[in-house]
Amino acid sequence: MNYSNRLEEDIIKKVLLIFLILCANFIHAQKDSTTKSTPQIDSSSVTKLSLSDTTKFSMQKSAWGSVLRSAIIPGFGQFYNESYWKVPIFWGVLGYLGYQWNTNNKTYKTYKDLFNGSITEENKEGNTSYYNQREKFRDQRDMFAVFIGLTYFLNLIDAYVDAHLFDFDVEADASTKSYQVLLRIKL
Repeated sequence: MNYSNRLEEDIIKKVLLIFLILCANFIHAQKDSTTKSTPQIDSSSVTKLSLSDTTKFSMQKSAWGSVLRSAIIPGFGQFYNESYWKVPIFWGVLGYLGYQWNTNNKTYKTYKDLFNGSITEENKEGNTSYYNQREKFRDQRDMFAVFIGLTYFLNLIDAYVDAHLFDFDVEADASTKSYQVLLRIKL
């Protein structure tokens, strides 16, 4: 098995792993068919609430607005959602991947020119070493382009989810600030 076949298999494995991780959120268990029906409530015992008694929940952050901000400038949706610590992470990852893509693209072009210069009338196949290096750097360049696309997509997903969870209260009991851990072990 040559280098390009191994590289293709590695890329396929990585893409499938990322796809499975992203799709794991949509996997659900079966519904329980043994649940009992809800009891009937006597309407005479229920008091009607006025509109002033109820409050309607409204999100403070727009999820699609956050996605749009991140689509225009990666990390801006995280900044909008007040997740400031994520912005340098996305910029750092995108900067590193962009640098690697640029480096591999320059090296690919160098070996492409060397390979094309090695093709002569006597040697129509050219220098195979240049050809192998050219293919290696082209594959690495393309792999970094895929990683840039996946990071950009992850940026959009994170902005959307973070906007939805912005109003979520993470404190166990906000009034007493006490945390309880319940652990049940069946023996």
